[in-house]
Amino acid sequence: MYATVMHGPGDVRYERVEDPKILKPTDAIIKLAATCICGSDLWSYRGLQKQDVPSHMGHEYCGVVVEVGSDVRTIKPGQFVVGSFCLSDNTCPHCQFGFQSSCQQREFMTGAQAPYARVPLADGTLVATQDIPDASMIPHLLAVSDVLGTGWFGAVAANVREGGTVVVVGDGAVGLMGVMAAQQLGAGRIIAMSRHESRAALAREFGATDIVTERGEDGIGRIMDLTNGVGAESVIEAVGMEQSMQQAMGVCRPGGSIGYVGVPHGVTFDGQQLFFKQQRMLGGPAPVRRFLPDLMDRVLQGKIQPGKVFDQILPIAEVAEGYKAMDERRAIKTMLVVE
Repeated sequence: MYATVMHGPGDVRYERVEDPKILKPTDAIIKLAATCICGSDLWSYRGLQKQDVPSHMGHEYCGVVVEVGSDVRTIKPGQFVVGSFCLSDNTCPHCQFGFQSSCQQREFMTGAQAPYARVPLADGTLVATQDIPDASMIPHLLAVSDVLGTGWFGAVAANVREGGTVVVVGDGAVGLMGVMAAQQLGAGRIIAMSRHESRAALAREFGATDIVTERGEDGIGRIMDLTNGVGAESVIEAVGMEQSMQQAMGVCRPGGSIGYVGVPHGVTFDGQQLFFKQQRMLGGPAPVRRFLPDLMDRVLQGKIQPGKVFDQILPIAEVAEGYKAMDERRAIKTMLVVE
C-alpha cells in the first residue's frame, strides 16, 4: 500500500510501504475511514523535533476492523472503531486510575496516515460503535481520537466547573476543542485568546463568550481587566511554548488550575514563581481512552460536532499539501480522505 512517510524537515511523501500485519496476538488491523494531520506532527516537519530515520506518520484514526490477533477478545472484524493515540491495555493500575496515557504497556500510535493501520493493544485501546456510522459522522468521530480528547483532558485538568470562568490559550485545533469541552462541562464564561478571524469565529461557535486578540503581557492585562483583576479559575494551555505557558500562569488566579496539553518545547519554570503563584497544574499526553465512550456517545447523539475543526479536506495522496497548509496556517486542521 501507499502511506505517509516523513523523511526530514519539510519532506513528507506518500509512498509505497509494506502492508501492516499482525505482529502480536493483541494487535488489530483496521481499514481507515479517514485520518488527519495533527499539530504535533508539525514539530518534526519544522525540524524542531529530532528525527534520525524516516518515520511513518499518523496517530489519529477511526475505521473498520479487518483482522485481529489470537488474544483479542472484545474487538472483532467488521466493527467500526475509534482509538486513542496512546495505546493502552486499559487494565494496569495507571489505566484503572484513569491515566491510560501512562499505561505500563504504553505505546504511541504510528502509521495511521494510510489506508490501513496496525493497532497494538486492541482490546484496551479501541472502542466500537454499535452500528456502522453514517458517513457524515466520520469527521466528528475522527476528531474524538485525539484532538477532542486532548482538548477535553485540558478542560478536565483545568478543573472546569459549572458556571466557572475559563481562559483558553491557543487557537489551534486543540485549543478550539478545549473551548468546546469547557462549554460542554458548563463553564459560564469562556475567554479564547485568538488573533485569527476564522479561528475566533469557530471558537465563538463552539462556545467562547469573549475573544482576546492581545498576546504576552498585553494579553494578560486584557484578561485581568475582563475578570476585574482576579484572573480565571481554569486555564487551558494548548500551545506548549514558553510565552503561552507564561501567559497561562499570568491569567490563572491563586488557587486556580492550569491544564496544559500543548507538547512543551523550550518551556522552563522558576521554583519561586511556582511557589508563590499557588496554582494547580496538571497536563501531559491526554488519557483519551478514559473519555472515548462518553465523547463518541455525544457525537452520535448529535450533541457536539467536533469535526467542524477540519477546515481542509484532501485526498490522502495530497498529504504533503496538507502539511504545508497547516505549517503556513492556511488550515487549522487537515482531514485526509482514504479511498
